Amino acid sequence: MKFALWKYPVHFLAYGFGTGLMPLLPGTFGSLVGIAFFWFMAPLAPLPYAGIVAVLGIAGIFICGQTARDVGAIDPGFIVWDEIVGFLVAMYLMSRGWRWILAGFVLYRIFDIWKPYPIAAVEENLGLGSGIMADDIVAGLYTLAILHLLRWSAERFT
Repeated sequence: MKFALWKYPVHFLAYGFGTGLMPLLPGTFGSLVGIAFFWFMAPLAPLPYAGIVAVLGIAGIFICGQTARDVGAIDPGFIVWDEIVGFLVAMYLMSRGWRWILAGFVLYRIFDIWKPYPIAAVEENLGLGSGIMADDIVAGLYTLAILHLLRWSAERFT
């Protein structure tokens, strides 16, 4: 069913430009698309970066919700637009250095998979598109907090 829906551009976005259709670890591959987005967005000033992420997140409510409705699933693994946006949240104000990108990627995937409180509760208590997006945004916020704490510690104690 998911392959037949390629005729709708919104599904192409929801599938993370096709990465969500990987047979194993689609969310991880979707997060890799997030790295590509981050690479180009990182040089932006904080306000434009945040604005673009906000627009992508708001659009994601429709993109993910519509695709989930079309395939008849609540949060299918092949929808990875939420992972792209969540990773961009995680990397707000971070360097494009490979160590920070790798740390952000690993931490973000841990939070996205583990879903510590309130991540799972956020997903369950919101509507279809909002729930799909919100849990990844919260995972991104957890990652963001840890990354900035690590960066602050590295700058302060080195």
